[in-house]
Amino acid sequence: MTYAIEVNNLNKVYDGFELKDVCFKLETGTIMGIVGENGAGKSTIIKGILDLINIDSGDIKIFGKDFKENASEIKKDISVVFDESYFHDNLKLPDIDKIMKNIYPNWDKNKFLKYTNHFKLPNNKRVKDFSRGMKMKLSIAVALSHNAKLLILDEATSGLDPVVRDEILDIFLDYIQNEDCSILIASHITSDLEKVADYITFVNNGKIIFSENKDELIYNSGVVKCSEKDIDKISKEDIVGIRKNTFGCEVMVSDRAKYENIGFVIDKTNLEEIILFKVRGQK
Repeated sequence: MTYAIEVNNLNKVYDGFELKDVCFKLETGTIMGIVGENGAGKSTIIKGILDLINIDSGDIKIFGKDFKENASEIKKDISVVFDESYFHDNLKLPDIDKIMKNIYPNWDKNKFLKYTNHFKLPNNKRVKDFSRGMKMKLSIAVALSHNAKLLILDEATSGLDPVVRDEILDIFLDYIQNEDCSILIASHITSDLEKVADYITFVNNGKIIFSENKDELIYNSGVVKCSEKDIDKISKEDIVGIRKNTFGCEVMVSDRAKYENIGFVIDKTNLEEIILFKVRGQK
């Protein structure tokens, strides 16, 4: 098995915030979503991976190589999209094409034109006249136009309307049809990640809570509806979280089939609910 990204024991301490022992692996040919609240540490993890901040300790490999030692070689195969466009306001699409051609040896003008036409981006407008959605489409068009093997996206779909988000997510799914390509996408929009991600890494207060196969996570989890006294019938090691209300209790369990088989009423769940139980549910 090969990995596009390997992060082992990444640590970074700021005043009032700490990334602690962050570990996960992005398998080649897959999409991993990093999910968490704003301020949970998603952007700090990405900046650490890209060597945009000085980490305190940890080991980070991209394509099996140490990023710091092989940065110039690795960078040509990476595309990064942040939540804001960093193109100069006075540039037009032909200007960006010329600039990117001089930066990336594998720049593909035809791909760039294909994506800008698909996104209906105007050729004669300056970037300053683009809407937020158009600027994000431009960033993604550039990211996809130099045959990168790894896309890293930090809140790239936040602030976009649902139709545009859905369109971009479909492009990401098409991109990884090439099994050499991989995507790491950080977002707090769980529905986006539920649609496209193969793996989910949940970060909360600078710590990785879980990093798991998305389909298995959702399939195996469930919400038991029961009275408070029936909670004792559920193994503590299976309890993800508990919510109590005037009608009884809802207990998120990690093994839905086990409790269906012994007669509990249990509902299927989704990624957002799993995360809410993890963060806000009682133990």
